[in-house]
Amino acid sequence: MKDTASLIPGIPHGSENADLAPSERVSLLNHDIRAAMSDVIGGLRLVDPDDLPFEARAQLNRVRSSGEVLARLLEEALSYIDDNVPSAPTHTNLNLYRFVHDLGLRWRGRAKSLGIGFTMKTANDIPQVISTDRIALDRIVGNLLSNALKYAGPTGVQMHVGQHANGDLVITVQDDGPGFSDAALELLYEYAGRPEQSAKPGSGLGLRIAKELSDTLGGHLNVMNTEEGGARAELRLPLTAWHLASPDTVDQDLPSLTGLKVLVAEDNETNQLLAGQMLTILGAEYEIAPDGVEALNWLEREDFDLALIDIEMPKLNGIEVMRAFRAKPGPQATMPMIALTAYVLKSNRDAIFNAGADGIIAKPILEISRFGQAIVEYMAAVSRKSLTDAVYDEDAPQDPSQVDEARIDELMQIAGPTDAAELLDRLVSDLGRVQQKLAETTEVTDRAIIRAESHVLISLAGAIGAQGLYQLAKTLNAAAHRGDLTAMTAYSLQAAEAMHVILAHLETKRSQVNG
Repeated sequence: MKDTASLIPGIPHGSENADLAPSERVSLLNHDIRAAMSDVIGGLRLVDPDDLPFEARAQLNRVRSSGEVLARLLEEALSYIDDNVPSAPTHTNLNLYRFVHDLGLRWRGRAKSLGIGFTMKTANDIPQVISTDRIALDRIVGNLLSNALKYAGPTGVQMHVGQHANGDLVITVQDDGPGFSDAALELLYEYAGRPEQSAKPGSGLGLRIAKELSDTLGGHLNVMNTEEGGARAELRLPLTAWHLASPDTVDQDLPSLTGLKVLVAEDNETNQLLAGQMLTILGAEYEIAPDGVEALNWLEREDFDLALIDIEMPKLNGIEVMRAFRAKPGPQATMPMIALTAYVLKSNRDAIFNAGADGIIAKPILEISRFGQAIVEYMAAVSRKSLTDAVYDEDAPQDPSQVDEARIDELMQIAGPTDAAELLDRLVSDLGRVQQKLAETTEVTDRAIIRAESHVLISLAGAIGAQGLYQLAKTLNAAAHRGDLTAMTAYSLQAAEAMHVILAHLETKRSQVNG
């Protein structure tokens, strides 16, 4: 049999590489694979969604979200090829609201392309941050949703994320299809356990993958037929499986970085471990880049709130990384970047700031409170610089409780008669959740929640043409970033009152649609 692996471009047949194992040959292509993936996602991020019609924006969001998942899966696969050992679950902090939002971007678009209804509901009391393996959780839910969409009927698929009274995090996926046959139930989690007489294409691997990953995370997966018809899959993650690194378990006097997504570019493994542990305790999500090239790859693949950049790194040093990133087109290039360095002489500092750094944290990093406080102060300083135009003028003619009727009618027309009610349900649900959070959140310790919820509100207000509320949400977000308690309290209440009026209006429209 011909050895096709030896014909891989860039690895000439008969060369000194000819005796390499196939996995070793593929590992030589890792750099090009990662670079190509970064180019794809980077190109998608340069597309301005505001220039696209609603339907095209929805599909763009789907492709961008799926691309980021694909990039993470590629990293997992390439790491396995490099190390030749299965990777153990990596528990890190995960912003659950952002995770669910990204799932919605990906799977609503897919359901729409299939002509299948898709609803996603999130309970108001779910934790904002959990500790788990993001790739594993994404693969579990992705396989459950893919399976449900394959068999769904006219009503479609419903997903719900909630928390049980005993602390279990519960994710359910339900469809209105025919349910599982007796033969399928017997082989549910078997390898390629798909009945031969099945009418749908597929290998039967999805549920096996989901079950194995659920067990690995310490969770429980139950799949069953429902009495009303269709199938239901329920993933339960006990408190001990997701609460391991919750910031609720540490000293509340520490600065909170809850809600932040941080890139740590650092080649020293000890420093990687220390920075990761500190960020976990402070409530942030983080990813590690072991060199300058990989740091740029991460920054091109995904959006971060902050990058911590070591100055002395292989392949590209921190100065080169910051210069290259700041030179890229698009709004991502304005993201805060903080240098980690032992070189604190004036000449070194000048070079670092000239490269685009917003601040410097001296190494070695020994004290978690000072580390967290430095990040908070630098982030606040950047917010004051970049959001100075986000000033809400209470005397402006734009009433925050007013919406653009033409915009809402356009959205409903695009959704069509079958999905217009679902669209209004989603708007009412999302706005209602944000309103409740803002109405309840007035303490300075809740600034991360206000920052996250106001970010969601910016998107929702823009979607329905509520320009006054959109501007108010931007101003509230800026106040949360700089920790201005007085402004946060005032603008939160104003936004909650405006949403109360808007929700009543949307409820009326929903009643009209439902007839």
